Amino acid sequence: MTDPQTPTPRLTLRSGESGAAVTDTVWAQVGGTDTFDRLVRAFYRGVRTDDVLAPMYPQDDWEGAIWRLRTFLEQYWGGPTTYSENRGHPRLRMRHQPFPVTPLAKERWLQHMHAALDEVALPPMHDAAFRDYVERAALAMVNRLE
Repeated sequence: MTDPQTPTPRLTLRSGESGAAVTDTVWAQVGGTDTFDRLVRAFYRGVRTDDVLAPMYPQDDWEGAIWRLRTFLEQYWGGPTTYSENRGHPRLRMRHQPFPVTPLAKERWLQHMHAALDEVALPPMHDAAFRDYVERAALAMVNRLE
């Protein structure tokens, strides 16, 4: 039985060893829309020239692709809910079903996303969280073996 006088341990993320408690979302902590826009634009600079991935995108709608990925990622990481307000539930598997997301396409997607993360240079804790997320998400999108 626990002593009612003893406080329950709580995990608090701090900005430094003795810094203030961090209560902002990841979106806010990494710089908000500006950071997400830089990340997604860096990502698509690579995708546009990729012989596997570029054909999956409408060549006249790169800005639309940038908007969709940026707003999705912003919402996922605690930013504005603009994506769902405009497009509904993300339904990532359903939205990617028409495209041949093969293991090779997944690897190319990750190559460009990791390069974009390198360019944006998030703080280490956030960088690790982003990389973990994109690895899992990319694997979940594979819908064809070849």
